[in-house]
Amino acid sequence: MTDADRRDHDHEHGHEHGHGHARDQGLSAAVRYLRLAPRMWRSEINEAVLEVVAPIAGERVLDIGAGMGPGMVLAAKAGATVTAVEPTPFMRRVLHGRRWFQRARSRITVADGSAERLPVPDGSIDAAWSINAMHHWVDREVAATEIARVLRPGGRVVLVDEDFEDPGHPDHERFMARHRDPSQDEDADGHGSGNETINRHGFTTVDAEEMGRLLADSGLTEIEAANQLLRNRPVISVTARR
Repeated sequence: MTDADRRDHDHEHGHEHGHGHARDQGLSAAVRYLRLAPRMWRSEINEAVLEVVAPIAGERVLDIGAGMGPGMVLAAKAGATVTAVEPTPFMRRVLHGRRWFQRARSRITVADGSAERLPVPDGSIDAAWSINAMHHWVDREVAATEIARVLRPGGRVVLVDEDFEDPGHPDHERFMARHRDPSQDEDADGHGSGNETINRHGFTTVDAEEMGRLLADSGLTEIEAANQLLRNRPVISVTARR
């Protein structure tokens, strides 16, 4: 998909892909991310995903929806040259600050962009990953096309979202309490409905198989898409190669 095609698609569907999800903008988003900062600064899931990606010295890699940058830091320490893509202005400020204190900061670039509009050239990336960001994507079909565009032949991608709605997740109860919709607590007979989240957090839950199909349709191969355990946490995982 060319830049002109993407602009036409954005206009037709009313998306602002370059600026990410609407709920990631403004003061309320900054407050939300400050509350989550301890878990976003460093987490076992980030470490586990980077072990799967396995960046090495000399590779050019892409952190899609870099957040507060734990994956960016790990990849740069491994010797890779990292572009950390983040659509949220507040998070980019955090990334710039974190980058400054890294010995490997010369190998880190913080860039304004989104999964639907990756600010890197065609075929320039050896490995890409996204951690707990897929549910923020505005248009996953466009995102899949963009990922395929930027990967070089043989390049790899690893996409992982934690499945907080799975009762086996250690943060499940906290997630449910935060996102419970009181209007769904009782049905017409006054009984609990059993469906209390219905995406009240404002994002759309990811289907692994659907994301895998979109990557396949974009020309990627060796697709593995499933709900599985990573570091004993339920996750939605999708991997592929160019």
